[in-house]
Amino acid sequence: MTNIITLNREEIKQYLPHREPMLLVDEMALFEDENGQKIAQGKYHVTGYEHFLDGHFPSHPVVPGVILCEIMGQSSSILLLEALIGRTPFFTGIENARFKRPVQPHDIVDIRATLTNKRGLMFFVEATAHVDGDLCASAKLTFALVDNDKL
Repeated sequence: MTNIITLNREEIKQYLPHREPMLLVDEMALFEDENGQKIAQGKYHVTGYEHFLDGHFPSHPVVPGVILCEIMGQSSSILLLEALIGRTPFFTGIENARFKRPVQPHDIVDIRATLTNKRGLMFFVEATAHVDGDLCASAKLTFALVDNDKL
């Protein structure tokens, strides 16, 4: 695979409006496979100090499924990089979300995503989340980009 672009956490902030504590991607990369398909890769290091772990669950902290979807969504945004400038992404759909394995403190969540369709400023993505090579979550995600001056 050919690496097209990589972004660290500070560079990601140039494109995504998310900020702590809801910026849930530490690094992103965009690759192109041998068939020319663009593949997004994202990583998030679960520190164990995230606010959503405090009550989910106090004696056995587990990253909530909705947060895994958010991590997949944020990681997918590198597929839309040029279209993101001056716009904010909003989820419009999450389909076929599946959660196969819990994600816990100190896990590193690896995301892979591909763009499957685009209609105007609507983007359709398939994403997976893995920890240590084991599938944790998968979903079909839909985003709409809204011009910032219309927010």
